[in-house]
Amino acid sequence: MKTEPHVALGISDTIRERLPFAEHAIKVTATIFGLVVLLDMIRQLTTGELTVALIASYLWRGLAYGLVIGLAGVGLSLTYDLLDFANFAHGDYITISAFVGWGVAYLVAGFGQFSPGSLLFLGVGGTVYPQDVGISVTAAPVAILVGLIIAALVGALLAVALDSAVYKSMRGAGNITLLIASVGVAFVLRYAAVFLFTQQTFGLTADSWSYEIGLPGGAVRITSASLLLIIVALVMMIAIHLLLTRTKLGKAMRAMGANQQLARVTGIPSEKIVRRTWLIGGALAGIAGFMIALLQGTINYQIGWTLLLLVFAGVIMGGIGSVYGAIVGGILVGLITRVSLIWIPASFTEATGFAVMILILLTRPAGIFGGDAT
Repeated sequence: MKTEPHVALGISDTIRERLPFAEHAIKVTATIFGLVVLLDMIRQLTTGELTVALIASYLWRGLAYGLVIGLAGVGLSLTYDLLDFANFAHGDYITISAFVGWGVAYLVAGFGQFSPGSLLFLGVGGTVYPQDVGISVTAAPVAILVGLIIAALVGALLAVALDSAVYKSMRGAGNITLLIASVGVAFVLRYAAVFLFTQQTFGLTADSWSYEIGLPGGAVRITSASLLLIIVALVMMIAIHLLLTRTKLGKAMRAMGANQQLARVTGIPSEKIVRRTWLIGGALAGIAGFMIALLQGTINYQIGWTLLLLVFAGVIMGGIGSVYGAIVGGILVGLITRVSLIWIPASFTEATGFAVMILILLTRPAGIFGGDAT
């Protein structure tokens, strides 16, 4: 049968064809809303309700938060692009990696002063506190670096091990089966964290270096934790870009993401590429988990799950399967959730990220980058 011309249209083209008026109405509404928000911000600045320093502070914190969301989103996008399923256990890779990484960081920083068990389990039961160990970015940089590396290794090994044990045998069963399996894996990992570390929230770091930049109306406080997070996230994102564009592995990953059957025919070892993709995605999840705990200064068994919801928002906003979309979407979610504090209480900020995601999808159903892997 001859293919009809309209079949070749993308999702965005189809919606434009069917609902041109609705799409233009949404764009006009979004533009008006954006202008109202901008004008209200200017009004608050002129009346003194808002200061330049406060806006800059929100932007800095939003950038740091958004970069860690984007970093976690890159790992999720890589595996989605190859295996075509949303891995709901990704958030718990973040949690387990963060706990193990910080346990090792405590062990390195407090070795010889406290029992290894108390250090590895972050002082469960109140046996060790951050002030006792004296751990921070500036006071114990070696411990932080070792913990970060261990978190990346744990995330990578956990992702590969679970793929071999659970997902590999289910790949032919369909995406829904894989998704449900990932939910089951997520609960197992989450309650393993509860069993080992209890449900308490742990403080992680002692006071550290910070620098204040004076601006009209106050100052922007830049902490060593936020500065390190931004540096690490940028380095990792540049590394991922170079991996995808300059290496044989990256080109093979892109080829498999575009057409797995054709990639196999051309001799690309698909199983090896899938395994290495899990390694990279898991390592990024581990780094994101360690860094978000460092940024917040606390950790609990739900840290990954809480972050995962925003990671999904960023990935969908940027375009499912797009690495660059995950980065841009994550940064946008981080900025939106922090800048929205100007108008709404902190407990509602995450909702604004999802609201903007929905607004973007109404005008660009495939996301900002349209799902292109690179």
